[in-house]
Amino acid sequence: MENLLQIEDFKPHVGKLVRFKGTRFAFPLNRIVSDRRRLPKGAKRRPFILVFRGVKEHEYMPDGIYECEIEGGPTHTMYVNPIQTPAPEWQEYQAVFN
Repeated sequence: MENLLQIEDFKPHVGKLVRFKGTRFAFPLNRIVSDRRRLPKGAKRRPFILVFRGVKEHEYMPDGIYECEIEGGPTHTMYVNPIQTPAPEWQEYQAVFN
């Protein structure tokens, strides 16, 4: 069984470009959102969200499971989906790890 991905696996890659294999899309890893409260008993990792940000276009990347190639880093398979983005010039996407 593969080890669970942790927030520490992604911290060094904030700001780097992530390519979503099989699509024309590539977005920088904009930020990582994490709740710093005490972990519940039995939790295997601290929940976190990766947020990718790209310029808003007419066409957006549909939600789905993608092989995500991090520039100068590893490739991870994860579920990514578009999220409501208040800034009119940006479209954000997230990958949630519970």
